[in-house]
Amino acid sequence: MSDGLVIVLTAGLVATACGLLGPLLVLRRQALMSDAVAHAVLPGIVLVFILFATRAPLPVIVGAAAFGVICVLAIDALRATGLVRVDAAIGIVFPALFALGVIGISSFASGAHIDLDATVYGEIAFAPFRTVDILGIEVARSIPLLGAVVAVNVGLLALLWKELKLTTFDPEFARTIGFSPRLLSRLLLVAVAVTAVIAFESVGAILVVTMLIVPAAASYLIAQRLLPLVVLTVAIGWLSALAGFESARALDASIAGAMGLVASACFVVALLASPRYGVLARVLQRRRSRAAIRRAIADA
Repeated sequence: MSDGLVIVLTAGLVATACGLLGPLLVLRRQALMSDAVAHAVLPGIVLVFILFATRAPLPVIVGAAAFGVICVLAIDALRATGLVRVDAAIGIVFPALFALGVIGISSFASGAHIDLDATVYGEIAFAPFRTVDILGIEVARSIPLLGAVVAVNVGLLALLWKELKLTTFDPEFARTIGFSPRLLSRLLLVAVAVTAVIAFESVGAILVVTMLIVPAAASYLIAQRLLPLVVLTVAIGWLSALAGFESARALDASIAGAMGLVASACFVVALLASPRYGVLARVLQRRRSRAAIRRAIADA
């Protein structure tokens, strides 16, 4: 398998894993959760080094994922009190966890030279060089790892599709018929945290945050139902992966940066050209309304 194919497959699997969950985050107005996780995992990295004196990828991912889960559960718990809005809860929890990680580094791991880019905030260009032996075949570690994440997220949506849909659009009705919106919200956020942390190591935090939010936001302007929204989000993610890789290769630029820009360009196109919510559609609608008013006045 060529290096370019490994990079595109890695980015596509990240786009799929994030695209399955991103629309639910956007609809629930929790899109910044992935960015919060990106900062809140630092104490987990430091704790793993303090306890086991290692920066190996697997224990680092486990430690980071644990604090990612702590982060989203704490945010959801604050939001559930009704005293703090979700944006404020995010702004309270992740700086506290990030500060805890900074204190941990300065007090207990100052000589560790912990490089977040090397431990968890990975670089997608290095994906072909991080390999693992599976049944005697050497493959890029990111492919089976992210493939497993995609499978888990597909299983989650398949098992809880109706419940997640109902608690997203009408949580009060869901509560009256016996579903727990709070439990499903926490389960979704835990899945987001685990997905984000595992993907960080392969492609980097910026690309993960981009794939969780931007394709879903673009699809939200086009699709009217949840299933098409999820499918379109995954498709935009794959388009960003393919077009971004080709653009980066042509321009000799950052691969993750190019993929992020393509995703943002897709959002701009949707913002302008969406048939229902797009800027151009609204301009045309206003012009038609004014023309109709002028005709009505002239006929009077």
